[in-house]
Formats: sequence, C-alpha cells, structure tokens
Amino acid sequence: MGLWNARAAGLDAEKVLDTLLRYSRFPVPHSLLIDIEETMSRYGRLRLEKDPQHGLVMRTTDYPVLEEVSRAKKIAPLLGPRIDGETVVVHSSQRGQLKQLLLKLGWPAEDLAGYVDGTPHLIALNEDGWHLRPYQKLATENFWAGGSGVVVLPCGAARPWWGRSHGYELHHHADPGDQHGRGPAMEGRTPQADVADGGGDRRVFGRGQGSPARHDRDLPGPDHQARRPLPAPGTRGRARLGLIIYDEVHLLPAPIFRMTADLQARRRLGLTATLVREDGREGEVFSLIGPKRYDAPWKDIEAQGYIAPADCVEVRVDLPRDERVAYAMAEDADKYRLCATSETKTHLVEQLVALHQGEPLLVIGQYIDQLDEIGERLDAPVIKGDTTVKVRQKLFDAFRAGDIKTLVVSKVANFSIDLPEASVAIQVSGSFGSRQEEAQRLGRLLRPKQDGRAARFYSLVARDTLDQDFAAKRQRFLAEQGYAYRIMDAKDVPAG
Repeated sequence: MGLWNARAAGLDAEKVLDTLLRYSRFPVPHSLLIDIEETMSRYGRLRLEKDPQHGLVMRTTDYPVLEEVSRAKKIAPLLGPRIDGETVVVHSSQRGQLKQLLLKLGWPAEDLAGYVDGTPHLIALNEDGWHLRPYQKLATENFWAGGSGVVVLPCGAARPWWGRSHGYELHHHADPGDQHGRGPAMEGRTPQADVADGGGDRRVFGRGQGSPARHDRDLPGPDHQARRPLPAPGTRGRARLGLIIYDEVHLLPAPIFRMTADLQARRRLGLTATLVREDGREGEVFSLIGPKRYDAPWKDIEAQGYIAPADCVEVRVDLPRDERVAYAMAEDADKYRLCATSETKTHLVEQLVALHQGEPLLVIGQYIDQLDEIGERLDAPVIKGDTTVKVRQKLFDAFRAGDIKTLVVSKVANFSIDLPEASVAIQVSGSFGSRQEEAQRLGRLLRPKQDGRAARFYSLVARDTLDQDFAAKRQRFLAEQGYAYRIMDAKDVPAG
C-alpha cells in the first residue's frame, strides 16, 4: 500500500529504488528491487475516466490486465459493454465498489473521472489573530492537486482547524460540545442551521436550504451503543455536496465505507494523525477516500515548534507473587486484564501523581473498575462512557482553567479532546496492541505549552506478561515517527 501511495503521489520506481540504495546500510537484495518496481508498475495500468459519449469508462495501457479483471466473477456485473480492446463502460453507480475490488485483485485503478460541482456555498475564513501554518498550506496544495485523498497531520497540529478551512461536510468522532465551535471562524453563509448532527459524535457541515435533510442511513455512534441517522449520500436538504471531509478517517466503520462507495463523484478528504488500522482495512481508505496526499512527520512539526516535545517512559512493574500465580493459572482470555489492572500499578500512579504535583495530569486506561479505584484513591473525577456530555464539558473546562489538576479518563478521551495545558499522562491499560491508541493518547499532550516545557508520557507495563508484549506493539507507530521510549523500573521512580 505504501508503494502505491508513493506512485499516486507522483514518485516512480526509479526514484524509490535510488533512495533505498543510497540510504540502505546493507546491500539491498536484487529480488526486493524487482518486487518494488513491479508492484509500483501495477498502479495506473487501469484508469477510470469520463468519456463524452459513454460516460464513466475504464481504460488500460495493458490489454491482458483488462481481460483479466473483466472476467473476474465479482467485477463483471459492474461493467457495461466493451467499446474497444482497451476500454469498457463502467456503471457510474459502481465506481467505488469497482475500485475496492480492483485493489483486492492487486490492480489499483487511477481515478481520473473527475467530480461533480456542489451547490455553491459562499464562505470566507476570518483569519483575524490566526493564519494557516506552512505545513498546512503545503497540505492544502497537495490535496487540491490530487483531487481526493488523505492528509496525515500529527495530534496537536490543528488538524480540525485546517480541515474546516476546506469543508462543507465533516464527520467527527469528537466530543460534540468540544470541537463544535472551536474551529476557525467562518464568515458568510454558514449559519447554525447549516450544521447537522450526524449521529454519535459526528458533525456534518452542509449547505442548508431550510428543509429537513433526508435520513435513509443509520450509522453507529462511536461506542456502537446507539444508531442515529445521517443525511442521504451527497445531500444536505436539497443541496448537493461538492466536498466531504472525514476526520479520524482511520476509524471509519463499515457503514461509512458503504456510504462512501456511493460518493465517488464528490471530492473526499480524509484527516488523521495515524493512518493505521488494526483491522487491516487501509485498502478501503486508499480505494474509497483516496491515496495519501500529504504526511507530516511528527518530529518535523515538533522541530518547527508547532507541537510540544515529549519524553516517553515505559515503567515496568513486577507483579506480586499472588497476582503472578493468578496470571499463570488464568484462561488466555483473562490474562491481559489481570496483568493490566495489577494493584501495583495503582500504587505507582499515586507515586507519579505526587511526583508531578501541581501539573495538569491525565490518567488514562481501558478498564472502568480500575479507573474508578484510581479516581477514588486520587480524589479525582473520572470521565467514562456514561458520563454525560454536559458533565464532561464542565470537567474539561475546569481542567483548562486550572481548577482541576488531575483527570482520570477512559478511552472516550482518546480522540479530539482539547486540553492544551495537559503536560503529563499516565497510561495504566489500553486496547491490547493498538498502535493508533498509543499515538492518540500521546497526542493529548502535544499542544505547545505556554512556558515551553516538554510533555511526559508514562506507560505502566507489567513485566514478563502479555502487557509487555502488547506494549511493544503499541509503540511501533511512535517509534517510526522518531519517539524513543526510555525503560525505567518502578523501583527507580523518585518519591513525590
């Protein structure tokens, strides 16, 4: 997928191979060089184009490839008559599904069929007191040059603000009372009535016409506990959308993918800080949203001063004998919970909170009973799934104002909460080996601090258990971004 993203970005195999040979420490196997060249050559041999007479067509520069895919059992029903040896008609409603299936066959299509114009929506950004940063401007140029695709910006790099400078429709997996209204001001015809609740924590920005939107699709909320309606594909009231923005695109659930397959004639922008999916569906993002158009390395943005530097520390604890025996005898399904919720971690949290007394601090975990106990020990409020939006917002506001120094939060705080002064986070448990969760939790700390101090991210890990194995997996994405974890024994943590 990375090679096809590179090819879509305009890089050819020759440049990729030259870079690999130049910087590789050891000789590169010849077989690998051949594989890279042949893999990259697959992208673009099939192209989707708009024909003035026949509408949507698929053309090829390689006749045997077109013959192969045209005879595929699942693809044949999506195609119309053959125009000539290199061109076949495509049913316009099947544009997205065809791209998905071609990707699975190993022949990703280059989509050059263009887009429909949306209903004119006159807006202008009020840039009084702020402006787009250089990397945001570069991301804008790359996206519009490509038409559709994904932009990857680090946590804390003002991704939603940048996205709103583009958008008509925005799917948020954010706290509704938090991001809604915290983006850049928009002047012109963007009244409150043009902002629809897309269900759960998603927000849809559209050109309202004073009539209710048609709701014919139900999509699950972020916790999959409720089902709420979204506007019909490509519409908002009687308006037709020209651009759709998907925030946290790496989290798109299957129903959104199905809806997006029907929206291939609209420009699509995916936003994320971590373009990794634990379900292996990166291909869905590539084929339906588009290839990666811009990827800002976290450390580069840190060097420019736009996100705070961070010190990542893995603190390893030893399980007491009774917990170690219980872990050894437990069923496989119970092992991680037992080691992740060790009482030893709770004592260590108290020690670390005392060490950072007075600093804005988050304790983050997976298991509610563990978090409730920690909250009681620290006399700190706990924010979890059943905490109402009103209460969450009240606690977040108190934290921002400095009235509350410590918050205990569950995974509901993994995404899109705006706590710019949080400088310390203590992770006690997580979603097994999730790379994206690790990065998103660190991201809660990366807003630049007014006094310039670095953030501190502690991950508490039970030694010689599944907790340690999962921790190694969780850290891979951040390691690729240049973050190195210091390993510390719990016995070496200074007393508060």
